[in-house]
Amino acid sequence: MKKDKTIYKGILTKKQAIAVLIDPEKSQDEERLKELLDKAVFAHVDYLFIGGSTVTRSQFERTAEFIHSNCPIPLIIFPGSSQQLSPKADAILFLSLVSGRNPDFLIGHHVQSAEELFYMDIEIIPTAYMLIEGGTQSSVAYVSQTTPIPRDKINIVVQTAMAARMQGKKMLYLDAGSGAKMHVPAKMVEQLKIVGLPIIIGGGVRDTETIQLLHQAGANIVVIGNKLEEDTDLLLDIRNYQRELNEK
Repeated sequence: MKKDKTIYKGILTKKQAIAVLIDPEKSQDEERLKELLDKAVFAHVDYLFIGGSTVTRSQFERTAEFIHSNCPIPLIIFPGSSQQLSPKADAILFLSLVSGRNPDFLIGHHVQSAEELFYMDIEIIPTAYMLIEGGTQSSVAYVSQTTPIPRDKINIVVQTAMAARMQGKKMLYLDAGSGAKMHVPAKMVEQLKIVGLPIIIGGGVRDTETIQLLHQAGANIVVIGNKLEEDTDLLLDIRNYQRELNEK
């Protein structure tokens, strides 16, 4: 029996949310992870995403269990492979890499995980995942052997998103990739609003000014990842930003 679709409804309701992406491969130090989780709670982060391109099953399960036991923020799986599953999460973005043509990431991993996920008590959100050129080769592009959509080809992104919606996808996730030099262009986000699906943006986000820019362009969720590995104090800025949003 699946959980009620409360995560998806929440995303539809709150238009300007923030998520922190946790890579289990880089989060095996539980003391440091607990510090990050406590700061995320203090900053009023809306969601925690968990996943990575080269994470083992044991790393994933151990990290998901630790987060579930130590943090009240909703936990959403952002899977890099069919092995990244856990009943300790609240939901999973059932990602299809529609920007590429690698069948493993369009449907292959989905088939491999289908039976286990079908009987797991977790909210499943079909999500169209698109890699956008971010100025450097990302781990996702390398592992999936796909080429990101050039950042100036907004028409291709919009057409791909339209096709994804007609296939039944419920959300769009645009990712410039881990450690990207450039984030997804705000103009691209603005143009995607015509598709009528919630938009998640990740990669290359390093400050609250960029978060605000992407929110104003139409992003429902902006994801922070790599920057927090360098500087968790960004969460203090996020707390102030969240307070300002709530006061409006």
